[in-house]
Order: sequence, then C-alpha cells, then structure tokens
Amino acid sequence: MMFMILYSVIGLVGGYIIGSIPFGLVLTKFANVPDIRTIGSGNIGATNVLRTGRKDLALLTLICDSGKGAFAVLILGLLNPLAAVGAMIGSVLGHLYPVWLKFKGGKGVATTFGALLALMPVVGILTCCTWLVVALLFRISSLSALIAVAVAPFFAGLVYGDLYAFVTILIAGLIWFKHRENIQRLTQGLEPKIGSKK
Repeated sequence: MMFMILYSVIGLVGGYIIGSIPFGLVLTKFANVPDIRTIGSGNIGATNVLRTGRKDLALLTLICDSGKGAFAVLILGLLNPLAAVGAMIGSVLGHLYPVWLKFKGGKGVATTFGALLALMPVVGILTCCTWLVVALLFRISSLSALIAVAVAPFFAGLVYGDLYAFVTILIAGLIWFKHRENIQRLTQGLEPKIGSKK
C-alpha cells in the first residue's frame, strides 16, 4: 500500500510539472504575437491561439499540449502503472493551474486527449473521434470538448475498468468546471465558433 501511494504521488507531482508548461504562451511569445491572454477568451490553449490568425502556431500548440500529457504518462509509467495514472491527473492539473502563471492556465482538453491516448489508447481514440464529429456538426470547440470528456468515462469503464473510469470522471469534472463560462455562453447562444477571432 505504501508503494502504491508513493508511485501515485510521484506520478501526480511529475505530471503536474510537465503539464504546467504553457506552450501556447511560450510559442506565441517567440513568434512576437501579442499576449494571447489578452485575446479572445484569454485562454492559453490552441483554440485561442487560432484566434490570432496563426494556424501554424495553433497546430503546434495543440501538438505540444497533447504531447505533454502523453509524455508525462509514458515517462512516469515506466516506474509503475499507478504512476502513469497519477501522471495523467497531474498533467491535466498542471495545464489547468500552472504555478508559473499564478495558477491561471488553459482548459485542459488537448492535454487530456494526449494523456488518454497514452494511458488508454482505445478511450483516447474514441474520445478524439467524438470531439471531431461534434466539431464538424456544430463548429464549436467547447461543446465538442464537453461532450467528448463526458462520454470518456463510459468508454474507460467499458474497456479498462472502474479505476480508469473514476479517474476519467475526475478529469471530466475538472474540465467541465473550467468551462463554466463557456457553458453559460452556450446556453445563451453566444459561444464563438472555431476559427472566430472574437
């Protein structure tokens, strides 16, 4: 039991450190783009980077944000499977609440997808496909993310069991909480579409 807790904590802390790297902010600063925290939603993720008009930076941010979730799970998972589970939670928490930015981070969707693909590949693929289908139908990134993470626990429980379902429910709850303003705009019909600059 002691080692189980230790591995989980190591995964959580290590995942948090990796997940807290704000790639969207770093990449746009290097590209001399105005501070993305003053643009659009103020988010540091790929969707808001896209609002700057730099599709290349948005794609790179998406790859890096999802990559850090996958990297955290894979590298810490070498220690123990429980460390991998902890790393998934930690990487998402790091992106949501990075210590470097006074705990004001992104929405965690790309990082979650990357971690899911590394920890539970089947769930990751199904979740990404869900996001893509909803995005093609409605062209609203937040709606796609909310629906995708909402169904992810069902996939996780079905394929990988209760522990993974519980972890996925926890992360889905965090993402829904971070999207509370988006949810309010969705109910009002004011949520911007993908590619919108406002």
